[in-house]
Amino acid sequence: MSILDDLTWRGAINQQTNAEGLEELVNKKAIGLYCGVDPTGDSMHIGHLIPFMILKRFQLAGHKPVVLIGGGTGSIGDPSGRNSERTLQTMDVVKENARKLADQMNRLFLKGDVQASGFRIVNNYDWLSQISLLDFLRDYGKHFNINNMLAKDVVASRLEVGISFTEFSYQILQSIDFAHLYKEFDVQLQIGGADQWGNITAGLDFIRRTEGHETEVYGLTIPLMLKSDGTKFGKTAGGAVWLDPEKTTPFEFYQFWLNQQDGDVVKFLKYFTFLSHEEIDALAVEIETQPHLRVAHKRLAEEVTRFVHGQEALDEAIRITEALFTGEVGSLTAHEIEQGFRNMPQASAAREEANLAIWLVDTGIVKSRREAREFISNGAITLNGTKVTDVEAVITPQDAIGGKYVVVRRGKKNYTLVTFQD
Repeated sequence: MSILDDLTWRGAINQQTNAEGLEELVNKKAIGLYCGVDPTGDSMHIGHLIPFMILKRFQLAGHKPVVLIGGGTGSIGDPSGRNSERTLQTMDVVKENARKLADQMNRLFLKGDVQASGFRIVNNYDWLSQISLLDFLRDYGKHFNINNMLAKDVVASRLEVGISFTEFSYQILQSIDFAHLYKEFDVQLQIGGADQWGNITAGLDFIRRTEGHETEVYGLTIPLMLKSDGTKFGKTAGGAVWLDPEKTTPFEFYQFWLNQQDGDVVKFLKYFTFLSHEEIDALAVEIETQPHLRVAHKRLAEEVTRFVHGQEALDEAIRITEALFTGEVGSLTAHEIEQGFRNMPQASAAREEANLAIWLVDTGIVKSRREAREFISNGAITLNGTKVTDVEAVITPQDAIGGKYVVVRRGKKNYTLVTFQD
């Protein structure tokens, strides 16, 4: 099965500029292809990940992926998907964001036999910053018809509210990128989200005007990702799900995938894992016949977490999940406690010995000493997974995990993370 047949089966192709031509090309040789991301933030989130999963599949099929970090385009702003102008960032911020995004890309693509992959990261600031205003107008602007530019969806959708010349010129810069990569690295395919179709086709037109109408260059976009309930993929009540482990911990990342709705799991297995068709079909049967076991959900969470964060982080996420399920949190390390309880109720305590009933009141876990004693005597209080029933019990900093944390469970589900303060 060809790479394009595989992508079609996975539902990962929205539009292609010339499906037959691209099929023939990828079956004939290893091609160069690219996808770009602008450093408007210091981390990608899982919505950004979708086109780069396609790039990774091409890499695994023996092709040569190029990741373009938009240090130049990111300094002016892509108008797509927005109803207003972006706030321009300083070049220092753009450069630092670009560095962090490059680190994330290296972790995703520099795995296995990198010598054979042909993978590289480029930054379009390197060539866009060298173009003078007059060169831009004479060598590039002449090839773009204003009427055609206005007709692109990315621009047309902004005409009522207005669009600056800065953002209007974005499609010219992206076209220059494609032409540069074609000439320098023999890149013949650009991949992007559905909202990038206009920018991609503008680049194809520009290359054919300057390099010849028979030039073999292609564009491919992926569908807009929606969940089975019609809502946008990748958002939670707490906001975006980030690839940066400091913004979204591996445990939170794992939990996001583990808790997907049954109706979305097969789609996400196709999009976000490298499992075979046979494995995914078997997991689809599990959802239909034994949904309560959540076998497919667990496999999805494992595969994506391993791909983004590595095996060690996955193992840690699974340990935290199992500890929270069983209540045996005493087996966790301080770092695992920080991950698993980051978004749970928090309290602090002085680093000193105290009567447990009084301590529970002082930390705000219970309202009164009488209530605290009742909870303790009824066996409703556990400290780091150990039930306490002695109303005269004393708690000390030595009881804390890593000398710092005490996980208090009141009843079956009410958790509080208490931190001993120096």
